[in-house]
Amino acid sequence: MNKPRASNDIFKLPPPLFDARCKACWFVVGLLVLVVASFWSLDLQWGQFFSLEAAQSMGRFLAEFFPPDTSPAFLSKVALGAWETLAMSALGTVLAAVAGLALALPASRLFEGDTAWGRAPTRLVLNALRSIPELVWAALLLISAGLGPFAGTLALALHTTGVLGRLFAEAIENTPPGPAAALRVQGVGNFRVFVYATLPQVLPQLMSYTLYRWENNIRAAAVLGVVGAGGLGQLLAFHMGLFQMNKTATILAAMLLMVAVVDAASHTSRRLLTR
Repeated sequence: MNKPRASNDIFKLPPPLFDARCKACWFVVGLLVLVVASFWSLDLQWGQFFSLEAAQSMGRFLAEFFPPDTSPAFLSKVALGAWETLAMSALGTVLAAVAGLALALPASRLFEGDTAWGRAPTRLVLNALRSIPELVWAALLLISAGLGPFAGTLALALHTTGVLGRLFAEAIENTPPGPAAALRVQGVGNFRVFVYATLPQVLPQLMSYTLYRWENNIRAAAVLGVVGAGGLGQLLAFHMGLFQMNKTATILAAMLLMVAVVDAASHTSRRLLTR
């Protein structure tokens, strides 16, 4: 007896949950196998982690954070470090946005039939830039740039260039081709086509990507100071190394406050740009 068929292919029922044709099912099974293998291969000492002795040790450690140091002299030092961290992240993101856009053009196919001879090598450069973490870039740049925020700013700029360049290239390639094609038919050159047709369409998306990476760079800039790249991270590493936990608590509170304010401002800006 033949099985009933849907009157329209669009409304066909999905395959059974464990049907061999269900690609999503096989993906979920593979993911579960990977998770189980990860738990099996790692030496995770859950019993020791949840033991009463571990809880007591953590409680004693957290008690050392209180009360935080709120002396005016130290708060001014923390405020200066927070401003340095904010400046590092902002400048690094701006440099990365400019460099990322410059590399996104040769890394993308601007129109159908474009040879895009520089697409593969440019994307290889972008992959190399973003595959190296900010901490590694900072450690390498400390040799030439020395201790301080300059090395941290360059490290953020290099890593973020790789990230934004790839995102910008994908956004440019996915732009609706109609306006650009209409200008090319009139004999307009590629540069003017990009400025007047492609860029206005993708600009809100590029700005959204840039603001989102700025949020990430705030956190990264705070961590980069641990290797001597300035900002709050350098204060954090110094006072934690001396086991001055009340000062450490003040620095951590400043980090949380700064990240929360920047996240809220960036989220609001992205919503205004993408309306």
